[in-house]
Amino acid sequence: MKKTDIKLKLAEAMKVCMKTTSVENITVKQIVEVCQVSRQSFYRNFIDKYDLINWYFDLLLEQSFKEMGSGETVREGLIKKFAYIKEERLFFTAGFKGDEQNNLKEHDFIMIYEFYCSLIREKTHELPDKQMRKLLEMYCQASVYMTVQWLMKGMPETEEELADLMIAAMPPLLHQLFQKIGLV
Repeated sequence: MKKTDIKLKLAEAMKVCMKTTSVENITVKQIVEVCQVSRQSFYRNFIDKYDLINWYFDLLLEQSFKEMGSGETVREGLIKKFAYIKEERLFFTAGFKGDEQNNLKEHDFIMIYEFYCSLIREKTHELPDKQMRKLLEMYCQASVYMTVQWLMKGMPETEEELADLMIAAMPPLLHQLFQKIGLV
């Protein structure tokens, strides 16, 4: 069995466990019992259950980020991200509840922040300056917070409405830069 297949099998088992148990209370033993692999197989692929959650999150959002990097706008990328979250709402609801080390909220922030920094560098051929990095950091933290609130409150806005709100909340200097490089 390929490494990716085992990882997917473990992720599916984690989702099964999330249906009845909070993330904090799920054990590696439960996960491996559900998917019938050894603990050794789990630890060959992941540091802990949060590493598994973060890997699965990355997998779900990788395509959205790839497409945004190849010409899609921030709005289009956000809509796809929210659609993925909506489709996998059980997984994300359980994953976003945790505040432990290596949690999904922190991982989402790091992933988004690094993605935008990389995209800015790719499009401008220079790293964002200190002020832009701070604005980007604040924007990404707020974006993660609002995504979690949207999910936990039953997703009252459509993916498009939430994307539009997040773009409207973008700091003006960041919005100007994104406009200049064709992301909004």
